[in-house]
Amino acid sequence: MLDRPETANTLTEIAGVRIELIKRGTGRPLLLLHPAIGIKSTDRVIEDLARSFTVIAPSHPGFGRSELPRAMTTVDDLAYFYLDVMDALDLRNVVLAGVSFGGWIAAEIAIKSTERISHLVLADAVGIKLGNREQRDIVDIFTTKQSDVDRLAFHDPKIAAIDHASISDDDAHILFRNREATALFAWSPYMYDPKLAGRLHRIKVPTLVLWGASDGIALPDYGRAYSRLISGAQFELIEDAGHYPHIERPDLFTRKIVEFVSHAKRRET
Repeated sequence: MLDRPETANTLTEIAGVRIELIKRGTGRPLLLLHPAIGIKSTDRVIEDLARSFTVIAPSHPGFGRSELPRAMTTVDDLAYFYLDVMDALDLRNVVLAGVSFGGWIAAEIAIKSTERISHLVLADAVGIKLGNREQRDIVDIFTTKQSDVDRLAFHDPKIAAIDHASISDDDAHILFRNREATALFAWSPYMYDPKLAGRLHRIKVPTLVLWGASDGIALPDYGRAYSRLISGAQFELIEDAGHYPHIERPDLFTRKIVEFVSHAKRRET
């Protein structure tokens, strides 16, 4: 369940926008960009990552309790916003990690500039088109029955269950706000940027592409194709996880990132 108001995350003005921000841990910064379902301060992955990194996990503009500037309407806008965030917070040597919709944003950031980024992690990322116009690479979450979306998105669909009878008004507002913002940024074209695939070659930092082995929203083969478009990218499956491995397997999700960053650092020195 989403956070109650009394445990709400900090609202901070960054780059001229008031955003909800989770910050936890010590060490090199890890900027975690959440999927369309949002992020909670109680998510175990925050605690797990914070043992190795200073985790900075904002709610995207329009999601959670973050403001949505009127001029911000595309994933491209979000990417430039996060470049401004890294500048404003003077983040350096950043591990940039994004899940699903957040992975799309992370990829859009990395094709523009990796000046402040040391490593890139894309987990079950969307954002590219592989098939022709008659083929759907990513399940349409807006036209598919929610129970079917949950079944496709999770290795264990019970994790996605929401008791709508007991959910608070505040939680419900955030739930539907996240969905509305997802439609704004990813409705047309659905969940991809026509130009992104042709620009992924611009990513020059070590890149890890993680994928839930049970992902039925964007199949592992989509992830493998994604990784092949990024020079030197590693592709790894996370067993017993679907489209949100940071939720179903936060321990393994974290371990793979820590090992990847440690290995890449040794390789660079």
